[in-house]
Amino acid sequence: MKLKFLFIISLFITTSISLKAQSFNVATFNIRYDNPRDSGNLWIDRAPIVSNLIRFHDFDVFGVQEGLKNQLDDMSKALPEYSRYGLGRDDGKEAGEHSAIYYKKDRFKLIKSGDFWLSETPNTPGKGWDATCCNRICTWVYLEDIKTKKKFYTFNVHFDHQGVIARKESGKLMVQKIKEIAANEPVLLTGDLNGSRESEWYLTIANSGILNDVYKGVKYPYENNSSSNGFRTPRGMGVIDHIFMSKQFKASKWGILTDTYFGKFPSDHFPVMATVSL
Repeated sequence: MKLKFLFIISLFITTSISLKAQSFNVATFNIRYDNPRDSGNLWIDRAPIVSNLIRFHDFDVFGVQEGLKNQLDDMSKALPEYSRYGLGRDDGKEAGEHSAIYYKKDRFKLIKSGDFWLSETPNTPGKGWDATCCNRICTWVYLEDIKTKKKFYTFNVHFDHQGVIARKESGKLMVQKIKEIAANEPVLLTGDLNGSRESEWYLTIANSGILNDVYKGVKYPYENNSSSNGFRTPRGMGVIDHIFMSKQFKASKWGILTDTYFGKFPSDHFPVMATVSL
């Protein structure tokens, strides 16, 4: 009887550890580019807050938007437990903003990685459709969980903020590229889509049949205000920062993290985090 009891306890502990090992935190975070005109909200002051937030909330895999090379370097220095991948959108090297992906190096192994641009010519840097301001880039990684040996893709993207056609076409391109790159493998997509859940480009992804909004997969989403704030108290409930998952994932948490410091905000967007299991 004693041996049977010990066996059951051992099995319970092993199962609990296994289940815990399979769940992890994924997040999307527009960190606001290092703009010297952001008086009172300069990157030099926000940088340690951003890194502290990431570590405290224990992000395992996360995508950032608007990250310039110096910002990514600052974060990597402050967060040595993470590796990152992502090219600059302006030249496919280091210039311009990045849609980089960070992942815990003791938890995941990088198998493959890549980037493409949101344009009619996705393999080369350039603006797409009616975008007038900026090149837009999507970064992706193929990761293996070191413990479970399970593999999955993560895509991270930042849609245009002005061109409506560019956003509509970017939604279509994302679905096309995810099918092309990931095929039937498990997929996560993080990003600032510059569009709410009612926007056509969001719905293109959400109704694609390959990805579902993690928000809709949890019973109690933590959504107390909008996902952007403009460095001031937000108004309304609009969410433009999203996390999607393929059918191989299940979600237990989704929330907008509204951390502040001395009444200030780490960025002009709040990070959005979800806990998922594969």
